[in-house]
Amino acid sequence: MNFELTKQQIELYDTAFRFASDVLEPGAGERIAAHSFDRGLWEEAAKFGYASLSIPEEDGGSGLSTLETMLMVEALGKGCSDLGLAFSLSAHLFACVVPFCSFASQTLKQTYLPGLIDGTNMMANAATEPEAGSDIYGMKSTAERVPDGYRLNGKKCFITNAPIADYFLVYAKTNPGMGFLGISAFLVPKDADGLTIGSHHEKDCLSTCLWSEVYLQDVFVSESHRIGAEGAGGAMFYDSMIWEKGCLFAYYVGAMDRMLEKVILHARERQQFGRAIAQNQSVSNRIVDMKIRLDTSRLLLYRAGWLYDQGKDSELEIAMSKLVISESAVQSGLDAIQTFGGSAIEKEMGVMQLLLDAVPSRIFSGSNDIQRGIIARKLGL
Repeated sequence: MNFELTKQQIELYDTAFRFASDVLEPGAGERIAAHSFDRGLWEEAAKFGYASLSIPEEDGGSGLSTLETMLMVEALGKGCSDLGLAFSLSAHLFACVVPFCSFASQTLKQTYLPGLIDGTNMMANAATEPEAGSDIYGMKSTAERVPDGYRLNGKKCFITNAPIADYFLVYAKTNPGMGFLGISAFLVPKDADGLTIGSHHEKDCLSTCLWSEVYLQDVFVSESHRIGAEGAGGAMFYDSMIWEKGCLFAYYVGAMDRMLEKVILHARERQQFGRAIAQNQSVSNRIVDMKIRLDTSRLLLYRAGWLYDQGKDSELEIAMSKLVISESAVQSGLDAIQTFGGSAIEKEMGVMQLLLDAVPSRIFSGSNDIQRGIIARKLGL
């Protein structure tokens, strides 16, 4: 593997970093403090390309490789501290638009894809249920065959973008006894009869990203709005999680990079006992560990993306990348707080935010316990 990025890839990263810094970062602290989602900024980011990074050019997207997509998301993390906004964009693209583009009929794609990739419309992935988080095949939602379509019933929870979504990518069981082949996916508009969107629950992490429950009561969906073949939902969900685990976590690599620079500057400038705290070995060792975690995370991330682009089996490497990046972001958040001391607690400093936003990364997109299970299975254990 060549560890040197091409000139085009460097330009992609630099352009994305400038956009994130100049357009998305202003007001980020205020938005985070107010738990405020800015749809206008979301649409600007989508038009810039963040809703179509990996979508093929023939479908109207940017046609970027997996590695190039990772670079763009990493630049977003380096330039913008509003992880909620980045998470909303990534959930829309990787969990919804990518699988929709891969599995939907040409008619569905021609009708809905343009609006999904230019920022006009937002889609939410309605898969998670109260008793079926990482266990997607344990879901209770059903899609019963009726003339000309299906009747959907069930409850979804923790659905990112639900309060503001225009469409939902709903997973439900069409054949409960078939396991992997018993789940199908459907495109459901927000105003469908029988679909109810719950109230947004505020949270201290990813605070600008809205989420809520979604209730389905005899929601009729025409057969033409089933995405892919009946029973293809399991494969579709698996594909979306490969993209989400592989690319969304690039944001945390960028965020760790941004925090490392902030910590180094503080350690050089902060004086204690007549010298910069950077000269204290306990402090410098902590910063060295942050650098090692950053580079380890980045190398695992890029290797996973490179393998996927080569058409090789990358499930092991993607699971390892997700696991290491999420755990590293949490520890680097703790180390940043320790280095800044009491001032880290002040909201306007923005030091606590990496830790707050990193903690749930060990849970979503398949918990880290699930990732360890995947790694063990790939090792033949």
